[in-house]
This record gives sequence, C-alpha cells and structure tokens, in this order.
Amino acid sequence: MKVVLDTNVFLVSISRRSPYHWIFQKLIKGSYQISVTTEILSEYAEKIEEHIGKEVAEAAMQALMELPNVEKIEIYFKWNLIKDKDDNKFSDCAVAAGADYLVTQDKDFNILRKIEFPKIKLISIMGLKSRML
Repeated sequence: MKVVLDTNVFLVSISRRSPYHWIFQKLIKGSYQISVTTEILSEYAEKIEEHIGKEVAEAAMQALMELPNVEKIEIYFKWNLIKDKDDNKFSDCAVAAGADYLVTQDKDFNILRKIEFPKIKLISIMGLKSRML
C-alpha cells in the first residue's frame, strides 16, 4: 500500500508515547510505502523540530532518507485542489505518486472527496490502522 502522510499524521507518529506510534513503527518495518516531496520533507522536519526537538527531527529525516519504502516524488504539475494552498503539496504528491491513500485528520482535505479528477482517496488514521491489520 502506498500512502502520503500529512504532516500532522507523521508528527503524532514519532513519539514512542504516542498512541499513533504504530504508524512510524510500521513504516520502519516496511509494512507500507510512503511518497514524499522535498517540500513535504522540509515541513516534516520543521514541525518535528518545533514540537519535539532538533535531534529528533534530524533522526527522523535520516531514517526517512534511508528507508527503501520511502519514495521521493518530483511534482511537475500543481493541481491547486485545496483552499489552503499549503496543503496542496500533499494532494499533488498523492496524484503524482499514484498513492492509494492520503492519510489525514484535517477537514480541509474533505473537498477532495467531491473531486472526480484527479481522484484522491482520503483515509483517517483509524482507517489506515484497519487496513494494516
């Protein structure tokens, strides 16, 4: 299964104390593939550093760069499907990667459910978990 994780989903998966740490653990184990862009990686690093610390951000980014199930995507076309322009990097990545799902808890992404082309399937954290079992 190939997914794009929005920043908040990735952020809450980092801490070992988080109830969502299984997302990061399954990624490390290669249970699924994620697609990222340089812009997404930069936002991941920025938010992890802001909320958890620089060392954790560096370690998480190093892990992502070394995992064979992390696919780096180049975006050649921007769809601008979401009102919040900063969120479009995730939908653009999902389209370019041919991702099975975009994993998010953010309601701003719900507009994607109404768009027929390009079709992007949204899934919540719990929806992802049910597909991992």
